[in-house]
Amino acid sequence: MNDLTTTRWWWIRHAPVVDAKLGRLSGQADVDADVSDINSFARLALHLPKDALWVVSTLKRTQQTAQAVWKAGAIRTDAQPEADFVEQDFGDWTQKTWDEVGFGGAAEAFWKDPAQARPPGEPSESFADVCCRVALKIERLTHKNLGRDIICVAHAGSIRAAVAMALGLTPDQALALDVHNTSLTRLEFVSSRTKVHGDNHWRVVGLNQCWS
Repeated sequence: MNDLTTTRWWWIRHAPVVDAKLGRLSGQADVDADVSDINSFARLALHLPKDALWVVSTLKRTQQTAQAVWKAGAIRTDAQPEADFVEQDFGDWTQKTWDEVGFGGAAEAFWKDPAQARPPGEPSESFADVCCRVALKIERLTHKNLGRDIICVAHAGSIRAAVAMALGLTPDQALALDVHNTSLTRLEFVSSRTKVHGDNHWRVVGLNQCWS
């Protein structure tokens, strides 16, 4: 008898923010998503499981994206908001462009160690901080919902952190991952029903799926 169970995570990066071409660091600013690309949501809806727990971050661009995917044909359900899946807090750099951040002053320490350094301002976080909070929340939700499908609409930073946890990457390595808007990233947690240790492991099924 197979005593293994698989918990499947379906991570969706939110639709582009309005005026995304300006290249601003949205971070934890509660900006709107541009949900005009109907085809991108239709592609996602075709691939998503029907009986799933939906999770969104507490920022409205993820909630707007979930609503657009439901409208495109995915099975609608209540979405559970999770603050631990929000984007990195960029402090005083929130809503600035990288050109405005520049390379001197406080930015110098950041560019030397972008995974560990925190932007100026309170509050703010490093990407390593994001990895910690995301991994803890994933662990809790996974063990609470073993064997289920979990669809999570989140951000590039939180999805990079999730992949880092699954693959055992350092925050520096995870920053090399490119996560596209409205793309699908799939992770699976395989666990034993009877053994506390030994057979439990993560695997990455796909990155940037349903994107074109």
